[in-house]
Amino acid sequence: MRVDFTDVAVAPGGTRVVHGATFSVAPGQIAGLVGPNGSGKSTLLRSLYRVTRPESGTVGIDGRDVWRLPPRTVARQVAVMTQETTADFDLDVLDVVLLGRLPHQRGFGGDSPRDLALADRALARVGATDLAGRPFAGLSGGEKQRVLLARALVQESQVLVLDEPTNHLDVSFQLELMRIIGELGLTTLAALHDLNLAAAHCDVVAVMRAGRIVAHGPPAEVLTPELIREVFGVQAHLLSHPATGRPLIAFSSPPSPASRTPTSEHSAKEHMS
Repeated sequence: MRVDFTDVAVAPGGTRVVHGATFSVAPGQIAGLVGPNGSGKSTLLRSLYRVTRPESGTVGIDGRDVWRLPPRTVARQVAVMTQETTADFDLDVLDVVLLGRLPHQRGFGGDSPRDLALADRALARVGATDLAGRPFAGLSGGEKQRVLLARALVQESQVLVLDEPTNHLDVSFQLELMRIIGELGLTTLAALHDLNLAAAHCDVVAVMRAGRIVAHGPPAEVLTPELIREVFGVQAHLLSHPATGRPLIAFSSPPSPASRTPTSEHSAKEHMS
């Protein structure tokens, strides 16, 4: 299923956070949204799963504006794993996972045997079978992330939205989670802080700064040292991952003005004169 953002502006609470965002994600691609804190990544994603209506522009799935579709239809097609767990449900883990089946249920008929089988399978896939009977609110941050991913998987949607999915996760499960996502074959949009995760696992990246998409395309073409320095304010050195050949980014702080020697400044001035 294709996802298109076309000249999207979003202004939650009347303050514009996203300005004229335009990019597309082809069916089955994994797209990473990267950028500094406050750049608008999460706000843009919320316009896709109908939390924040765009002020202008359109957000489409397979050519249909999600804001003109019934909410249940969008919920069946777009599954979401957000970083917020403040609405800690007073439910056991299995019941939290089964909430992902609500868009497919009618009335109050309860969970079907198929619903329960899907939940069991999803918990096993994320390595959380042993958590099924525990209260969700009592889990660690990493355990909650596993459960919320399982909830998204049981929704059986064709589009998966992940907002900072690797928060609170150790390195091992960060890599495992990205591997699981890659095996699903879904159209996936993930807001990520880790540029190396994006470079290693995403087909395309969209770089956001101050609410605007400043570059998008394959990671090897977009995540250049020049762009990283401009957007993130750090020096970047591009390497090749020894196992995969994909881009690997090494970071270093840019030299501060105080580190420049008087001699180098004097030489620079002589060169300019």
